[in-house]
Amino acid sequence: MLRRFIAWMLCAGLGATTAWAAPVQTAAAPSGGQLYTRNCSSCHGQRGDGGIGVPLALPSFQAGISDDYLRQTIRHGRPGRVMPAFPSLGADEVEAIVRHVRSWNKGPSVAYSKAPIAGNPVHGKQLFGQYCTACHGANGEGAKGTGVTFSRPRDLPIMAPALHNPGFLDAAPDAMIKATLMNGREGTPMQSYLKLGLKEKDIDDLVSYVRSFETQPLGSSATLVKTETPVIIRESPYDLNTTVERVKTAVTTNNFFYGRVQTLEYGMTPPANENPNQVIVYFCNISLLNQALAIDPRVGMFLPCRVSIFEKNGKVQVMSVNPKVLSQLFNNSELNQLCEQLEQSYTAIIEEATL
Repeated sequence: MLRRFIAWMLCAGLGATTAWAAPVQTAAAPSGGQLYTRNCSSCHGQRGDGGIGVPLALPSFQAGISDDYLRQTIRHGRPGRVMPAFPSLGADEVEAIVRHVRSWNKGPSVAYSKAPIAGNPVHGKQLFGQYCTACHGANGEGAKGTGVTFSRPRDLPIMAPALHNPGFLDAAPDAMIKATLMNGREGTPMQSYLKLGLKEKDIDDLVSYVRSFETQPLGSSATLVKTETPVIIRESPYDLNTTVERVKTAVTTNNFFYGRVQTLEYGMTPPANENPNQVIVYFCNISLLNQALAIDPRVGMFLPCRVSIFEKNGKVQVMSVNPKVLSQLFNNSELNQLCEQLEQSYTAIIEEATL
C-alpha cells in the first residue's frame, strides 16, 4: 500500500517522469452487444429481427442506411413515436452500438451526401398526397399506432414511419430519402417509385416536400403533453379517515369504481409495523383501462389508478402522479388525449375530496 501511495504521489503531485509513473489501466471498450441488449433489444429484437421497433437486420434496411443515420437516430430518437433519444450514452457507446447493428450488414456500407436536393415542393406535395399518404399519413405523421399496441398487424415487419418528425429529419439527409424512394425497401410495403412510373425529377420534388416539414409546425404524432408538475397535490382540511371516505365518494361520482384502501407499506413490512397514517386508495374505470392498454400496454405499470393520503403533524395531504407524465415517459403521442383526460379526472377527485 505504501508503494502504491508513493507512486500515486509521484505521478499526481510531484510530476514524475514516465519511468516512475505507476502503470495505468485503461478501461475496456464498451461492448456493443451488451449495450444493444440493454438499450435496444426489447424493441428491435435481440438479433435485430424487430418487434415494437424496426427490424434493424432487415437486408434492405441495412443497404439503405448510413452509420451516421444510426448515430443521429440514437441521439435524437423519434419524439412521440416510442423510439426514445439516448442523450446519456457516451460517443464511444453510441459507436459501439452502431458497430454492433452494422455487423448484420451483408453488403457494402453506404454514406450519403448532406447536400440538399433541389426540387419543387408544391409539386412534391401533390405527389405525396397521391403516393405516400396511405401509409405515412396525410401530413407525414406516420402509420397509426406506434408498434406497442395489441392490435399491431404482425404480417408486416415495419410500420410506416413518421416523416414529419424532427428525429427523422435530423437523421435522414435528402440523399437517403431519395435513395429510399428510388429503390424501395424490399420486405416492407415501401416500393420503388421509379417502378411506379415516377421520374427522378418527381422524386426530387417529393424529397423537397418532405424536407419542407422542417419549416412546418409539429404534427400531433410528434408532440408530447407538457406538464408543470409530475404530482397533483392538495391539502385536506379533514382528518385522515374523513379524507379517505371523501376520496372514495369522489371516485364514484367521477365515473370510477372504488377498489380498496391499504397502507403505503403493505407487503413491504410486517403488518404491525405499517404506518397507518400513509394510505393509498385504489380505483379504476374499465373503459379507460382498456383504452390505455390498447394504446400502450406499458401503462399497466401505473394501473389501477390510485390516490395517496398522508397525515403528519396533524396535516393531511392528498396526492397522485400526474397522468400527463406518461406521455413524456413513454414517448407516445397517442397517449396525449387520454393522459389529459385522466389528469382532469384525478384533479377533480382530489379537489372534490378536499373541498
